[in-house]
Amino acid sequence: MADPSVSERLKLIVESVLFVADEPVELATLARIAGAKIDDVALAVDALAEECQSRGVRVQRAGETVQFVTSPETSQYVERFLGVDEDHRLSHAALETLAIIAYKQPVTRTGIEDIRGVNCDRALASLKVRGLITEVGRAGGPGRPYLYGTTFRFLEYFGLEKPEDLPPLTGVETLEEGR
Repeated sequence: MADPSVSERLKLIVESVLFVADEPVELATLARIAGAKIDDVALAVDALAEECQSRGVRVQRAGETVQFVTSPETSQYVERFLGVDEDHRLSHAALETLAIIAYKQPVTRTGIEDIRGVNCDRALASLKVRGLITEVGRAGGPGRPYLYGTTFRFLEYFGLEKPEDLPPLTGVETLEEGR
């Protein structure tokens, strides 16, 4: 994207589409709409995300999909405007389960329970209802158990723009190291 006017135009197109989108948009869809290459769209998304760092909205990206979200600093005001009165606190068990999924995804229920040492059905149900996790596929082993991963809602809840923004695990021995 050598021509600055082309890159600015592409950034405007991406911003406009994300503004009206009800759900995350694939980079390929943005490229098709704009008549541009996916790599150029990805660069426009990255530039837009950088510009939005000091605004009330952020660009959130997970893999090949992007969306606009409210900045973590202003989300309480948006919730107040929308009349959202829900208790947003998660139980300790749900937070533990969510942390395992976030860092190990995709992971099976059995994999989570091996780490936690207790049944996690209730925590998984709570996290699914809140839209923080989803079934992302099936494992290849016996019974083909569901694999769980985090969602865009997870990123919003914790004020992250992409899964790679999770803080690194330090001082925690991994399951493989512990066995």
